[in-house]
Amino acid sequence: MKKITIADVAAHANVSKSTVSQFLNKRYDYMGEETKKRIETAVTELGYRPNIIARSLKQKSTKTIGVIVANILHVFSTQVIRAIEDFCHESNFHVIVCNADDDPVKEKRYIEMLRAKQVDGIIAFPTGENMELYQGLLDERYPFVFMDRLVPGIHMDAVLLDNKRASELAVDQFVKAGYKKIGMISPLIDMPVTPRLERIQGYKTALAKYNLSFQPEYLASGAFTDMQMIIQQMLSLSDPPEALLALNDRVLFEILQYAKDHHVNIPNDLAIIGIDDVSFASFYYPTLTTISQPAFKMGKKAAQLLFKQINQEDQGTAAQVYRFPPQLIDRESC
Repeated sequence: MKKITIADVAAHANVSKSTVSQFLNKRYDYMGEETKKRIETAVTELGYRPNIIARSLKQKSTKTIGVIVANILHVFSTQVIRAIEDFCHESNFHVIVCNADDDPVKEKRYIEMLRAKQVDGIIAFPTGENMELYQGLLDERYPFVFMDRLVPGIHMDAVLLDNKRASELAVDQFVKAGYKKIGMISPLIDMPVTPRLERIQGYKTALAKYNLSFQPEYLASGAFTDMQMIIQQMLSLSDPPEALLALNDRVLFEILQYAKDHHVNIPNDLAIIGIDDVSFASFYYPTLTTISQPAFKMGKKAAQLLFKQINQEDQGTAAQVYRFPPQLIDRESC
């Protein structure tokens, strides 16, 4: 079959090719309704499909961005992706999502792949391990925004939670409920992942505020494959904590699984607060006290920052770090 072109549509609608081009690019504010209807009818009747590649080359834009998440299993990550996709849809942009699994090798490959596909910019939850690559993007002024994390020495626009405050809110709530022996469980901290390090620091700072001494055995971290053992070890101490702060949603899942398997009553045997508001928190029994992140606002902000770079609206301005406040959602697990 003959490939339908703009010229065919123009001839069918009895208008110029430039008028069809303006219609296809939605630049028809001053175009008559009859003309628009004729072109729309011609496009439908002829089955015209725009040549996306040719248009991208002409406009020097693929109308596509990349998003590289650290782990797509996190509720926060999926909410951020949704917010970015919503924002991009309004601007007629597409989104390619990549899951790096906190692996710097995968992250590097994804950045290179997205660049090869000529995406207009990238939002990434950085591993922090590809320093030369980040610096190269920065030197090139390639549109790039850090999400959820900072990389020391790399000054890029970034969007994060006030992570220290998140832990402080949790400890405040534990103390308000009468708990003094407060533990915290984290994923592995062998990598410089900003939320983990800052939330741990916030936990220690909050304990000091209430003159509660930091007990090293009350702070544990490890791989998720070992998480049940880690929880078992902490709760088997001769003087175990009365309350546990889950550093993120996946840690919270592990604590709840342990409580179910070992018949731990929440909150009578163990009070729990999780950072990240999970979807089932309000109907789990008992309902779960959480510290929520404004994930949709954060995702939208990251997209706005990226588009400013893509549109070169940030020329001459220094990189900015935007911190969003957490919110305590008081329920029944504490």
